[in-house]
Amino acid sequence: MAPRHLVAPLLVAALAVAPLAQAATDASLVVPKQLIVDPSLPKGTARANVLAARRYDTFWNNGDEALAKAALSPQFVDRTPPPGRVQGPDGPLQASKAFRQAVPDLTCEVEQMLVVGDRVVSHLHFAGHFTGKFNGIQGKGQAVDFIATDIYRVAEGKIVENWHLEDNLTLLKQLGAIKD
Repeated sequence: MAPRHLVAPLLVAALAVAPLAQAATDASLVVPKQLIVDPSLPKGTARANVLAARRYDTFWNNGDEALAKAALSPQFVDRTPPPGRVQGPDGPLQASKAFRQAVPDLTCEVEQMLVVGDRVVSHLHFAGHFTGKFNGIQGKGQAVDFIATDIYRVAEGKIVENWHLEDNLTLLKQLGAIKD
């Protein structure tokens, strides 16, 4: 828990930047349920970082590749890629397309977003139904519901690096790839 003398300034800062999540130029982008922004961050930098993250998180919500391309730098590097994933912006595009074939109704909500310096941390909640194929397994319509956490490094309004951790154990159990 934060020391008492920090609680009020942090709360004021969080409330002051909450409109950033709403006013990032596109009302169709996902809105974090909770947005916390470092109050010492220049407002323009905060807006640019939030916008890049919201675009990318919305790409995971709806599969719109134009949003990923708008969010990711051409020099984008995935620092925690799974085996076989290509580097650069094409990696997430291919991953999304493949996973959406398995879970066509996939949604992604942003539970919370933290913006500090050149980093944005997005705590994501994915849900949908496994009706397609994944690694040779045919879905039977079972629900999938798992979380992920992404850390983005943003420069000049674009995500240049990403570190991510998904709850793959839960996902693989739900898909039937791993038995309890």
